[in-house]
Amino acid sequence: MSRKNKKDTAVAEEELNLEQQENSEKKKGKKDKKVDEVERLGAELQTEKDRYLRLFAEFENYKKRTGRERIELFKTASQDVMVSLLPVIDDFDRALKEIEKSEDDNLFKGVELISNKLRETLRSKGLEPVGTKEGDTFDPEIHEAVTQIPAPSDDMKGKIIDVIEKGYTLGDKIIRFPKVVIGQ
Repeated sequence: MSRKNKKDTAVAEEELNLEQQENSEKKKGKKDKKVDEVERLGAELQTEKDRYLRLFAEFENYKKRTGRERIELFKTASQDVMVSLLPVIDDFDRALKEIEKSEDDNLFKGVELISNKLRETLRSKGLEPVGTKEGDTFDPEIHEAVTQIPAPSDDMKGKIIDVIEKGYTLGDKIIRFPKVVIGQ
Protein backbone atom coordinates (compact mmCIF):
# COMPACT_ATOMS: atom_id res chain seq x y z
CA MET A 1 0.00 0.00 0.00
CA SER A 2 1.11 3.38 -0.78
CA ARG A 3 1.32 6.32 1.50
CA LYS A 4 -1.59 7.99 -0.20
CA ASN A 5 -3.77 4.97 0.31
CA LYS A 6 -2.68 4.71 3.95
CA LYS A 7 -3.45 8.40 4.45
CA ASP A 8 -6.82 8.05 2.76
CA THR A 9 -7.58 4.99 4.86
CA ALA A 10 -6.57 6.83 8.05
CA VAL A 11 -8.68 9.82 7.12
CA ALA A 12 -11.59 7.55 6.29
CA GLU A 13 -11.19 5.74 9.63
CA GLU A 14 -11.08 9.08 11.47
CA GLU A 15 -14.20 10.25 9.68
CA LEU A 16 -15.87 6.95 10.53
CA ASN A 17 -14.84 7.35 14.19
CA LEU A 18 -16.18 10.93 14.24
CA GLU A 19 -19.47 9.77 12.72
CA GLN A 20 -19.72 6.99 15.28
CA GLN A 21 -19.01 9.45 18.09
CA GLU A 22 -21.63 11.85 16.76
CA ASN A 23 -24.13 9.03 16.42
CA SER A 24 -23.33 7.82 19.90
CA GLU A 25 -23.70 11.40 21.26
CA LYS A 26 -27.03 11.74 19.44
CA LYS A 27 -28.14 8.43 20.96
CA LYS A 28 -27.01 9.64 24.40
CA GLY A 29 -28.87 12.90 23.83
CA LYS A 30 -31.97 10.97 22.84
CA LYS A 31 -31.54 8.72 25.86
CA ASP A 32 -31.07 11.79 28.09
CA LYS A 33 -34.18 13.34 26.55
CA LYS A 34 -36.07 10.11 27.11
CA VAL A 35 -34.82 9.91 30.71
CA ASP A 36 -35.79 13.55 31.31
CA GLU A 37 -39.22 12.96 29.80
CA VAL A 38 -39.72 9.78 31.88
CA GLU A 39 -38.75 11.70 35.04
CA ARG A 40 -41.11 14.55 34.12
CA LEU A 41 -43.95 12.12 33.42
CA GLY A 42 -43.22 10.31 36.69
CA ALA A 43 -43.38 13.59 38.59
CA GLU A 44 -46.67 14.50 36.88
CA LEU A 45 -48.06 11.06 37.71
CA GLN A 46 -47.08 11.49 41.37
CA THR A 47 -48.70 14.94 41.44
CA GLU A 48 -51.91 13.56 39.96
CA LYS A 49 -51.91 10.63 42.42
CA ASP A 50 -51.51 13.06 45.31
CA ARG A 51 -54.31 15.25 43.96
CA TYR A 52 -56.54 12.20 43.54
CA LEU A 53 -55.88 11.02 47.11
CA ARG A 54 -56.63 14.46 48.52
CA LEU A 55 -59.84 14.70 46.52
CA PHE A 56 -60.87 11.22 47.63
CA ALA A 57 -60.18 12.05 51.30
CA GLU A 58 -62.11 15.29 50.99
CA PHE A 59 -65.06 13.43 49.49
CA GLU A 60 -64.99 10.83 52.28
CA ASN A 61 -64.99 13.62 54.90
CA TYR A 62 -67.92 15.26 53.10
CA LYS A 63 -69.91 12.00 53.17
CA LYS A 64 -69.23 11.51 56.88
CA ARG A 65 -70.11 15.12 57.72
CA THR A 66 -73.40 15.07 55.77
CA GLY A 67 -74.28 11.73 57.35
CA ARG A 68 -73.76 13.17 60.85
CA GLU A 69 -75.74 16.30 59.94
CA ARG A 70 -78.60 14.19 58.59
CA ILE A 71 -78.74 12.08 61.76
CA GLU A 72 -78.69 15.24 63.91
CA LEU A 73 -81.46 16.76 61.78
CA PHE A 74 -83.63 13.68 62.21
CA LYS A 75 -83.07 13.77 65.96
CA THR A 76 -84.12 17.38 66.35
CA ALA A 77 -86.46 17.83 63.37
CA SER A 78 -89.47 17.65 65.64
CA GLN A 79 -88.05 20.12 68.16
CA ASP A 80 -90.26 23.03 67.01
CA VAL A 81 -93.38 20.89 67.24
CA MET A 82 -92.37 19.62 70.68
CA VAL A 83 -91.69 23.12 71.97
CA SER A 84 -95.08 24.32 70.73
CA LEU A 85 -96.81 21.39 72.50
CA LEU A 86 -95.18 22.05 75.89
CA PRO A 87 -97.76 24.71 76.87
CA VAL A 88 -100.51 22.18 76.08
CA ILE A 89 -98.91 19.71 78.49
CA ASP A 90 -98.71 22.48 81.13
CA ASP A 91 -102.38 23.25 80.59
CA PHE A 92 -103.24 19.57 81.07
CA ASP A 93 -101.33 19.59 84.39
CA ARG A 94 -103.23 22.67 85.60
CA ALA A 95 -106.57 21.22 84.42
CA LEU A 96 -105.93 17.95 86.22
CA LYS A 97 -105.13 19.81 89.47
CA GLU A 98 -108.39 21.76 89.25
CA ILE A 99 -110.55 18.80 88.20
CA GLU A 100 -109.09 16.76 91.06
CA LYS A 101 -110.60 19.28 93.47
CA SER A 102 -114.08 18.69 92.02
CA GLU A 103 -116.29 15.71 92.79
CA ASP A 104 -116.52 14.44 89.18
CA ASP A 105 -114.31 11.33 88.94
CA ASN A 106 -115.36 10.51 85.37
CA LEU A 107 -114.26 13.94 84.14
CA PHE A 108 -110.92 13.53 85.90
CA LYS A 109 -110.38 10.04 84.44
CA GLY A 110 -111.25 11.26 80.91
CA VAL A 111 -108.88 14.24 81.01
CA GLU A 112 -106.17 12.11 82.62
CA LEU A 113 -106.55 9.49 79.86
CA ILE A 114 -106.11 12.12 77.13
CA SER A 115 -103.18 13.69 78.98
CA ASN A 116 -101.43 10.32 79.38
CA LYS A 117 -101.98 9.47 75.72
CA LEU A 118 -100.41 12.77 74.65
CA ARG A 119 -97.48 12.30 77.02
CA GLU A 120 -96.81 8.73 75.84
CA THR A 121 -96.92 9.80 72.19
CA LEU A 122 -94.43 12.59 72.85
CA ARG A 123 -92.25 10.27 74.97
CA SER A 124 -92.09 7.80 72.06
CA LYS A 125 -90.78 10.66 69.89
CA GLY A 126 -87.98 11.37 72.41
CA LEU A 127 -89.49 14.00 74.73
CA GLU A 128 -88.63 13.39 78.38
CA PRO A 129 -89.31 15.55 81.45
CA VAL A 130 -86.29 16.76 83.44
CA GLY A 131 -86.50 15.10 86.85
CA THR A 132 -86.45 18.18 89.08
CA LYS A 133 -88.17 18.19 92.46
CA GLU A 134 -88.18 20.27 95.61
CA GLY A 135 -85.10 19.78 97.76
CA ASP A 136 -82.73 19.07 94.84
CA THR A 137 -79.49 21.03 94.67
CA PHE A 138 -79.62 23.93 92.21
CA ASP A 139 -77.52 23.35 89.07
CA PRO A 140 -77.25 26.37 86.74
CA GLU A 141 -76.44 24.02 83.82
CA ILE A 142 -79.84 22.32 84.15
CA HIS A 143 -82.13 24.73 86.02
CA GLU A 144 -83.28 28.27 85.40
CA ALA A 145 -83.61 30.28 88.63
CA VAL A 146 -86.63 32.59 88.51
CA THR A 147 -86.22 34.03 91.97
CA GLN A 148 -84.62 33.50 95.36
CA ILE A 149 -86.45 33.51 98.64
CA PRO A 150 -85.22 33.09 102.21
CA ALA A 151 -84.77 29.40 102.91
CA PRO A 152 -87.21 27.93 105.45
CA SER A 153 -84.28 26.08 107.06
CA ASP A 154 -80.50 26.12 106.83
CA ASP A 155 -80.36 22.81 104.99
CA MET A 156 -82.48 24.26 102.13
CA LYS A 157 -79.99 27.03 101.31
CA GLY A 158 -78.87 26.69 97.68
CA LYS A 159 -81.55 24.10 97.08
CA ILE A 160 -84.76 24.18 95.06
CA ILE A 161 -87.72 25.39 97.11
CA ASP A 162 -90.38 25.22 94.36
CA VAL A 163 -90.63 24.11 90.71
CA ILE A 164 -92.65 26.70 88.78
CA GLU A 165 -92.45 25.12 85.34
CA LYS A 166 -91.22 21.66 84.34
CA GLY A 167 -88.27 21.27 81.99
CA TYR A 168 -88.04 18.88 79.06
CA THR A 169 -85.33 17.21 77.00
CA LEU A 170 -85.49 15.98 73.43
CA GLY A 171 -82.88 13.27 73.09
CA ASP A 172 -79.79 14.63 74.86
CA LYS A 173 -80.67 18.28 74.35
CA ILE A 174 -82.62 20.36 76.86
CA ILE A 175 -85.37 22.17 74.95
CA ARG A 176 -86.88 23.87 78.00
CA PHE A 177 -85.07 24.43 81.29
CA PRO A 178 -87.08 23.89 84.50
CA LYS A 179 -87.93 27.20 86.15
CA VAL A 180 -87.30 27.01 89.87
CA VAL A 181 -87.25 29.07 93.07
CA ILE A 182 -84.08 28.80 95.14
CA GLY A 183 -83.57 29.21 98.86
CA GLN A 184 -80.88 31.66 100.00
